[in-house]
Amino acid sequence: MLKRMNPLRLHLTAGLFTLLAACGGSGSNPLGNPALVNNPPITGGQNLSFVYFQKCINPIFLAALPVPGNSAGATNSCASAGCHNNLTGAGGAFRIVPEALPVDMSLASNTAAAIRTSDMYKNFYSAQSETIVGDIAQSRLLNKPQLLGVLHGGGLVFASATDANVLLLQYWISHPMPAGQDEFSSAASALFTPTDPVAGTCNSH
Repeated sequence: MLKRMNPLRLHLTAGLFTLLAACGGSGSNPLGNPALVNNPPITGGQNLSFVYFQKCINPIFLAALPVPGNSAGATNSCASAGCHNNLTGAGGAFRIVPEALPVDMSLASNTAAAIRTSDMYKNFYSAQSETIVGDIAQSRLLNKPQLLGVLHGGGLVFASATDANVLLLQYWISHPMPAGQDEFSSAASALFTPTDPVAGTCNSH
């Protein structure tokens, strides 16, 4: 004999599936992830420089960095499989696409909208989300690898505040683009010496 479902339970069950379907699931599976994740334009406040990130910051995440305190000379990469690799990493929300190609900013076809679909922009967007723009003391992108009052699953990465990579990260975070200008602002030229993002070297102080 079939048992009749309580009307209230039936109503709550239907409501639950409606809520799950509204959470961005794909296809017929309300628990699935969306096929694409968009990187919308950054709104509100100031933005960090994309071109400085591409040339000066992204290489830090790919580099084979020495493991502090390891006498065997071991190295590790932030973008490695066990850390922040976008596919296999275990490093929380901060994700890096190791294969991201540089974006040629001189090409007319590389509009802001086009750049925002690139893997390099995904790296930029993820890294900026770990910062408080203009405030190096509160930015997790700096605090976690230095173990400054916060745990980091990857342990200590930068043993010294004068590490060249730390200085580059500090400079990027503390030199946002002017208010009202986007992450592609030409004001980023001032972050290089000479003031040319292509030929210039990365300022760090």
